[in-house]
Amino acid sequence: MIEVRTGDAPEVETVLAKRIYEYNAAATGYYDGESFTAVHRSDSGELEAGISGYTWGGCCYVAYLWVADELRGKGIGSGLLDAVERHAQQKGCLVAFVSTHSFQAPAFYARRGYEEVARVNDHPVGHASLFYAKRLTKQRPA
Repeated sequence: MIEVRTGDAPEVETVLAKRIYEYNAAATGYYDGESFTAVHRSDSGELEAGISGYTWGGCCYVAYLWVADELRGKGIGSGLLDAVERHAQQKGCLVAFVSTHSFQAPAFYARRGYEEVARVNDHPVGHASLFYAKRLTKQRPA
């Protein structure tokens, strides 16, 4: 029986992510997948900005990057992205990927050296999903 449910289902997503990772790792020989997060908090400990994603197989994928409205344009997003790019380089990643919508932050990623590599129009209708990539330089061993 197939049943469609609405709403979050973290237990299902966890199992799906694990099974897909197992398959992908076996198919590619890359078993180095690792999730990451970095956050910026206020003095009182409130989350004001954050980034999350994963590294795997020489690649870094940024799934989420968010900065509170009142802090945008102050370098916090760039700082988070810089930190993740450095982390990715230390993990041996050669390329970073991020997706955004046409109404979100394409200019931000372009300024940061990311190039648009794919576009899906009408996602959502009247807008587009954009996929960006950036080549990372190899980190020299310490």
